[in-house]
Amino acid sequence: MTIKDLARESGYSLGTVSRVLNNQPNVSEKARTAILAIAERHGFELNQSAQSLKQQRSNAVLIIVKGTANEMFATMVEQLQSLFSRTTHPLIVDFIDEDDNEVLRAVRLCRERKPMGLMFLGGTNCNFEADFDKITVPAVVVTNDASTLPFDNLSSVTTNDLQGAACAVDYLIHCGHRKIAVLGGDRTLSDTSAQRYAGCLEAFHRHGLEFDDGIYYHTGRYSYEEGYKGMQAVLRRAPKVSAVFAMADVIAIGAMRALADAHLRVPEDISIIGYDGLKIGGFYTPQLSTIAQSTELLAKRSFSVLMACCEHGAPARHMTVPFAFQNRESVCRHADATNSAKEDD
Repeated sequence: MTIKDLARESGYSLGTVSRVLNNQPNVSEKARTAILAIAERHGFELNQSAQSLKQQRSNAVLIIVKGTANEMFATMVEQLQSLFSRTTHPLIVDFIDEDDNEVLRAVRLCRERKPMGLMFLGGTNCNFEADFDKITVPAVVVTNDASTLPFDNLSSVTTNDLQGAACAVDYLIHCGHRKIAVLGGDRTLSDTSAQRYAGCLEAFHRHGLEFDDGIYYHTGRYSYEEGYKGMQAVLRRAPKVSAVFAMADVIAIGAMRALADAHLRVPEDISIIGYDGLKIGGFYTPQLSTIAQSTELLAKRSFSVLMACCEHGAPARHMTVPFAFQNRESVCRHADATNSAKEDD
């Protein structure tokens, strides 16, 4: 019998079974009693060489960053490095492509490096559903909500992406825009993109507007280049578009460059709102309006949650941090709405 067999028969996760067999805290007495009873009934004994390997586990923390060009995550890595520098825990930082499987990478690195804890900057829930049961150390996923996943060693700290995207589209509609394009990621590969897309649809439906996905949505990677290409594609399909919501500031800035090259003015011809609150958006001309995520708060909360789990056996937690709409210079009222308001006066 293996630990997996014990987990299957007891109905508890691999992480819980592992903690019981290794006499670790943060396990209910009910779970401990049930698991030990099954182990005794089958004459199960921990493999001593496996135990020895566990005892060799380092006190390092592994951070897996999903997106080699993700500027928000790069900022968070710097902030996390500062936080961990005040502890005795060295950091192992691993960058992967945004389309790579972060959980399979973590499984391999846990086997090789044996960290005491894990942090994922970005992730996709289906990857966790498929393979996270192979990971037994405490982990936290940042910018994704893992509260619905059945793992008691997985925490999450995120912004409400659905509400953030809805806020952006609500504001564009409030400014009189109706032909609104959305530039985002592949919703089948990115939970972040799926949530932000759902927020867009919620706002459109709340205002009684239809959204033609085939015309007004462009799927691409989170990069300046994809923002540029996506904006060009939307202009070809919908030349009368008056506003754009970009699911990341880097996409928005790439789109603004494409608009400039097409001799279209922001915001006079086309308004645009980004997402993330990157510092560069405040130095662009015009300054980019954006849904800002607090990287400092995300880093501090995820650090505190992971340390509590690793050092004190605290249970997994799921936290949401607030976003803020930074209304700068890249949005104005649609000309038709402005003219209508003048006629009403």
